[in-house]
Amino acid sequence: MIIGYARTSTIDQIAGLDAQIAELESCGTDRIFTEQVSSVAQRDQLTVALDYLRDGDVLVVTKLDRLARSVADLVKIIERVKLKGASLKVLAMNLDTETATGKLMLSILGSVAEFEREIMLERQREGIAKAKVAGKYKGRAPTARRKADKVLQLIGTGLSQTDVAAELGISRSSVQRIVRSVVSQ
Repeated sequence: MIIGYARTSTIDQIAGLDAQIAELESCGTDRIFTEQVSSVAQRDQLTVALDYLRDGDVLVVTKLDRLARSVADLVKIIERVKLKGASLKVLAMNLDTETATGKLMLSILGSVAEFEREIMLERQREGIAKAKVAGKYKGRAPTARRKADKVLQLIGTGLSQTDVAAELGISRSSVQRIVRSVVSQ
């Protein structure tokens, strides 16, 4: 059985997801698992796809960066695929882990992809640092702090910190920080 996996980083990338699905369908996939989450987030559908694999199956992805976030991640995924008795194919590179050359190339390309990501993150950090110096970068707005009045009001009614957090959709630690800031004043 040929199992496809397609992923985009955001829900705005519908065209990218559709293109991956079309490419996976054109190579004869029997089942395709899709998701729209960042590579650093938990990828539930990838887990389901890996669990779905059986002996002799092939997991197919369009590009390596749609599958793994780092070489270590790639190695773990390939191990899971091997343990199932299945193989991995990356269409854009015409790589197949059934062959020794495919295994070697996948490791090398995974290293290059990880290197590219690290360079991109380094540039991003440099850009943020420059923006901070120029006074143009303020960072993420503190969402929980905006709810401080409501947190204190609900705590005043006798609700527990856990219940307040659930009610307002913020973390319990944010509730604790708000309460501590009032107590320390």
